[in-house]
Amino acid sequence: MSKLVTIYGGSGFVGRYIARRMAKEGWRVRVAVRRPNEALFVKPYGAVGQVEPVLCNIRDDESVRAAMAGADAVVNCVGILVESGRNSFDAVQAEGAGRVARLAAEEGVGQLVHVSAIGADAKSNSAYARTKARGEEAVLAAFPNAVILRPSALFGPEDQFFNRFASLSRLGPFLTLVGGNTKFQPVYVDDVARAAVAGATGAAAPGIYELGGPEALTLREMVTGMLKMIRRRRIVVNLPFWLGSVIGGAFDLLQTLTGGLVTNRVLTRDQVRNLAHDNVVGEGVKTLADLGIEATPFEAVVPEYLWRFRPSGQYDAIKESARNLRKA
Repeated sequence: MSKLVTIYGGSGFVGRYIARRMAKEGWRVRVAVRRPNEALFVKPYGAVGQVEPVLCNIRDDESVRAAMAGADAVVNCVGILVESGRNSFDAVQAEGAGRVARLAAEEGVGQLVHVSAIGADAKSNSAYARTKARGEEAVLAAFPNAVILRPSALFGPEDQFFNRFASLSRLGPFLTLVGGNTKFQPVYVDDVARAAVAGATGAAAPGIYELGGPEALTLREMVTGMLKMIRRRRIVVNLPFWLGSVIGGAFDLLQTLTGGLVTNRVLTRDQVRNLAHDNVVGEGVKTLADLGIEATPFEAVVPEYLWRFRPSGQYDAIKESARNLRKA
């Protein structure tokens, strides 16, 4: 019988790519998510019955244990960018990560891969970064041979980075940023998935890997490059951090006043704190190269899914070609 992998958060942005690759490797894939009915799209990733979504609440021991029953490998991709209700940074990224690792050790799971983030720092002023670090500590305490992946900003067809800024560019002549001079090293989501597969199959040595693309770029440079790809001219305005904090605080307050009915998906104060720090691969650390993976530049992928944000969408290239035709 083929081996079984349980992927917590396997229907999310990163998780779905890992699920697809594990299925191609011939593994049975159990996708553990809060809402299985909304994760049915993962089933065609493999043969009939090879990929199955199952119910799981990462905040509950028995739920997590049931989802990994009989698994040969476990991958934890669960993470949040915004706190909402009981899904706090601490509950999900610190306690949840530790729970998965502890139960994986108890169940005798062979391989554990934990997806964290560059910038994880126990001393950070950002709750997101602090809980990412606490999650890593809990994972290594329970499962010392785990593979921990720390990606920089992720890009891919379903990303919330380039898609978001491209969408905002259609609203007016200005495109505002916070942290425009902060550096990132955008990494292709499928490269991260390949790294996770290496860890889950035992091909990667235990340890922490920082994953970034071939270029370190400022947020302004990334957005400017994106605007060229979608053929839109916009004035990019970099807001100071203090103003970003005020704006984020206002949206945070709105979420609080509505009892969570309105979730702050625009900008939070915690995100502003994170944006004050570069998000690039460090010196002397394990990287994609140590896994035999060549990093994919964002210019090679992003235009393939942002075409719909061009002024004429899929017909933009045709119009450009027609303008170049000589009149008879």
